[in-house]
Amino acid sequence: MESVSQRFLRYVSFDTKSNEDSETCPSTSNQLVLGKAIVEEMLAMGIHDAHMDSNGYVYGTVPGDPTMPTIGLIAHVDTSPDASGANVQAKIVEYTGGDILLNEEKQIWLKETEYESLARNVGKHLIVTDGTTLLGADDKAGVAEILTVAERLIEKGGKHATLKIGFTPDEEIGRGADLFDVKNFGADYAYTVDGGSLGELEYENFNAAGAKVEFFGINIHPGSAKDKMKNSQLIAMEFHSLLPEQQRPEYTTGYEGFFLLTDMEGEVEKSTLSYIIRDHDLEKLRQKMALMESAAAFINAKYGEGTAKLQMKESYYNMRSKIEPCMYIVDRAKAAMERLGILPRIVPIRGGTDGARLSFEGLPCPNLCTGGENFHGRFEYIPVEDMEVIVELLEEILRSSEN
Repeated sequence: MESVSQRFLRYVSFDTKSNEDSETCPSTSNQLVLGKAIVEEMLAMGIHDAHMDSNGYVYGTVPGDPTMPTIGLIAHVDTSPDASGANVQAKIVEYTGGDILLNEEKQIWLKETEYESLARNVGKHLIVTDGTTLLGADDKAGVAEILTVAERLIEKGGKHATLKIGFTPDEEIGRGADLFDVKNFGADYAYTVDGGSLGELEYENFNAAGAKVEFFGINIHPGSAKDKMKNSQLIAMEFHSLLPEQQRPEYTTGYEGFFLLTDMEGEVEKSTLSYIIRDHDLEKLRQKMALMESAAAFINAKYGEGTAKLQMKESYYNMRSKIEPCMYIVDRAKAAMERLGILPRIVPIRGGTDGARLSFEGLPCPNLCTGGENFHGRFEYIPVEDMEVIVELLEEILRSSEN
């Protein structure tokens, strides 16, 4: 049987970066290439109903004991648009401490002073990149862990819950749950395997909104611009200055929300700022949205109506309200961790998962760890040993006699 790390290394060779500017589903055709390969792999291991639909969603079933709950495990095949996922040069290094030289030619180092998680991974084998691309542990590690446990169940047999497998496209651009077939998926509840370091167990996530602000100015030759020119770029900068500096991601943690300026472009006549807005408390999220409305109103009062055009939309919500009525799902995972000697760390997700949307669609779906670190960047890595433990964790959850 192929190891989870070998399976993972195969998957990262596929470039599956999603594209938020695309209107297709999936947003990039390469996701279909990996999806097809995964279906072929599932069929070969004996998952007879494995298939991919026209939108790139992959499904399959490992039948189990009908007296036990039917449990779903879900991961996503796309990787973040924040960094390149093409030509990933992954390697396994035995980590004994200190800095890791990722790329000798370019002198790229993974430094222990910059990434404190390295300290708790001394003595493990880390899968890293050459420092020029992301690794793709978010969430190809989840895919690899789910399929490894599926293969174990099939080969070992014995009593276990029926496993429903779901792999989604476009999670990284917020569309992973858009066309997920909850009804035919058929699980009583599910877990996304899309978290970070070993022990993380999450059933709270951000409420989320997006905002786009367009600024309209007046251009004129700078030699005759006095009292006539309105530079939209400077007006956009003024708008941004009206938002609280301490509510940026780099200054927040835990349950604290933020405004993040994700994109900006402009010239004198027109400029555009794009934001994401996040908070675990829905009322606080809406206060942040109201603050943006006030800032736009101030700009329009100062420079003339229509100078700032604000568009905002709420996108997903904190799944806590949907999980709390069925906390036995979280307790099942927590107890499985404790039986394996894993210290559970129940923390709020400073982000979102497919599980948040799916929970509101009637499929309660907390989030489990994958073992990965430093997601969405060139210094992403994952310990082999932690991936192996997470496979054990998934099997323990599926074999547990608890409801």
